[in-house]
Amino acid sequence: MYDVIIVGARCAGAPAAMLLAKHGHRVLVVDRASFPSDTVSTHYIHQAGLGRLQEWGLLDEVVAAGTPAIRLMNYRHGDIALTGFADPIEGIDAVYCPRRTVLDEILVNAARRVGAEVVEQFTVTDLVFGESGEVLGIRGREGDGPVRELRARLVIGADGAHSQVAKRVSAELYNVRPAAGFIYYSYFAGIDDWGLHHRTGKNHSWFGSWPTNDGLTMVATICSRDQLKDFRQDPETAFQAVIDDVAPAMGTQFRDAARRAEPLRPMRYPDNYYRRAHGPGWALVGDAGYHKDPITGWGITDAFLHAELLADKAHEGLSGERAMADALDEYSKVRDEMSAGVYDFTTLMAEMELPPFFDAVLSAIGTSQHWTTKMLGLIAGGVEDHEIFSPDALERIYEDAGVPEAQRIYDPS
Repeated sequence: MYDVIIVGARCAGAPAAMLLAKHGHRVLVVDRASFPSDTVSTHYIHQAGLGRLQEWGLLDEVVAAGTPAIRLMNYRHGDIALTGFADPIEGIDAVYCPRRTVLDEILVNAARRVGAEVVEQFTVTDLVFGESGEVLGIRGREGDGPVRELRARLVIGADGAHSQVAKRVSAELYNVRPAAGFIYYSYFAGIDDWGLHHRTGKNHSWFGSWPTNDGLTMVATICSRDQLKDFRQDPETAFQAVIDDVAPAMGTQFRDAARRAEPLRPMRYPDNYYRRAHGPGWALVGDAGYHKDPITGWGITDAFLHAELLADKAHEGLSGERAMADALDEYSKVRDEMSAGVYDFTTLMAEMELPPFFDAVLSAIGTSQHWTTKMLGLIAGGVEDHEIFSPDALERIYEDAGVPEAQRIYDPS
């Protein structure tokens, strides 16, 4: 009998297992993959997420794996340009974009080191339910072995957007917003000088680049869903065409110098959503419980933040400090509150067309290095919304940029 069984051992499941094991609980975490192994990902970890790795003693391992530090962000949306970097957050003055073959193995090994039991290549086939519908455990098999039944006081689904745990408990979706785009990405040599770019063009297309492990640069494109059929006909040509359209000079350099190291990977992600976060005997974390468009790269960071929150609240329930249902109610409430701003901003940016309010504000911000640093700090998770979007802050932004009174917009609606 385990205290907790966690289904999924990547960016949400492994930290939750590690933290619960540190609290002294008997934890089993299972995953159908073996490690190290790859998975589709933005790779990007914001400073707010790196702060959690630092607190857990794992950031040095990410750096030691040869993950390059990034200290300059080039953000463009049409004619708006924000170039710079956020102020340090928890002393962290860089961002890192590790390959998932690197990051996930570090996380899984960290869970093992503190006593969590990790079983790889384990496929969950069902949950075990009690007479009143509460979850009592899981059923599944390791590799080609026999089906086993494993029981726990709490089962956590950290098994991604297509979560089997969420499906089995019929966790309801809410605040659903349709996905706007799709991604193709790969890894390239020959463009070491590019650094980090986040560029949106005028034809509902985007591309980004960021250095990662093995001396490679990850380059990704996003286009609107209505372009998917045409893109699939010739992905390599379409991929190049997006870069040519958004940044012609970079497109020329890419054509001449970039050498693709791996096949292009498509990512047709699901709609943006929240799922009910818990019920009798179960809880959800990571993409299993909350998913948004990858354009802002907040998936890994949110997985870390929510895994830590869930581990703290589940510990309160397991230790008898409070009723488990009350503890998980608080987890759900805080998760939704702390992610609301990122969710709104991400789904807005995913449309790749700024409403007049954001166009006016970001255009003004781009004229000032002070305000650019503030905005990049908000994106990084270290600046509160009100520091930019309160009426007083907006007034100062427009004043500093010399925006005429008639062109100032204060109401996002």
